Amino acid sequence: MRNFKVFTALMLAAALLVGGCGSKEQAQEKPVLVKTQQAGAGVNVESGDYSGTVMGRHETNMSFQVGGQILARNVQAGSRVRAGDVLMVIDARDVQQQSNQGDAQVASARAQLDLAEKNLERYSQLYQENAVSKATLDQYQTNYDAAFAAYRSALAQQTQGHNALGYTNLTAGANGVVSAVSAEEGQVVAAGQTVLTLVQTGEMEVEISVPENKVSELTLGMPVSVNFWALKGRADGTIREISPMADAATRTYKVRVAIPEPPEGMQLGMTANVSIKGTADGDSADGVILPLAAIFQDGDTPQVWVVGDDNTLTAKAVTVEDLGDDKVRVTGLAAGDIVVTAGVHKLHEGQSVRTEAD
Repeated sequence: MRNFKVFTALMLAAALLVGGCGSKEQAQEKPVLVKTQQAGAGVNVESGDYSGTVMGRHETNMSFQVGGQILARNVQAGSRVRAGDVLMVIDARDVQQQSNQGDAQVASARAQLDLAEKNLERYSQLYQENAVSKATLDQYQTNYDAAFAAYRSALAQQTQGHNALGYTNLTAGANGVVSAVSAEEGQVVAAGQTVLTLVQTGEMEVEISVPENKVSELTLGMPVSVNFWALKGRADGTIREISPMADAATRTYKVRVAIPEPPEGMQLGMTANVSIKGTADGDSADGVILPLAAIFQDGDTPQVWVVGDDNTLTAKAVTVEDLGDDKVRVTGLAAGDIVVTAGVHKLHEGQSVRTEAD
């Protein structure tokens, strides 16, 4: 009887041990969780929101081409102007005198040219009559050539002086808004000194400042969402320009956002909020952008793991079109394919997996 009890106890222990091993095997057979990306969906980038300011795409620092004292300022900051409007006028008296001086130089050079021409004709006749030597004729020919060159130089200076008279009026080259004025009536300015800034209103965009640790996530043409605090609704924009150099003071990069269809009421200087939410390296007709970790080699053939509808893995051959630092563009995938993007070397054909969406 005692032996029977001992045998029963051993049988129960063995049954419990076998049951425990079965539980472990069942736990090990649970499908592995894999990270995936859907072909055709691209890689979404969330770089945050940035405050920006509405600015004109074309801003011109305007200046006079000649120096002088400002006699009239016809605009102020915020003034709307049209192409051809006179914005400022400087004193033209000195410029007029320079123009008159050019006219006098032309008259003097013309007189010298006429004298040299007559002398050349006279000595050419004497040379034909063997009355003077060839050296004497060459001298008067040289005098005529020099007089002709001096006359042409005087004509050029005369034209320059006449042109300068037109530079005493500063005119707008396009329709726009005066955003800043840096000179006043009575002030003497030099040629090329900025006196005002004109912003063309034909095309406006938003400028934001992006930190240096985020600028690498942005690409030209990336879609963004723009919300204006003073206006209702939102507008779609695209990144048009990324500054290649950080600002020396803020260490941020200037980024310009183009708005093809600006909302009604958008004005220069308005504040806006730009949300960088787009496909930085999305898919196109030329291929699918995948992380480099999604590719594995089977001999000389690059492959990826595709998750089927039954959550099993199938190896699919792809062609590598372009290789980057951590991304690769491939062809051979169908739109909607679920591709494993991490841990691909630990998987095998037909393995059951779980995706992040499961």
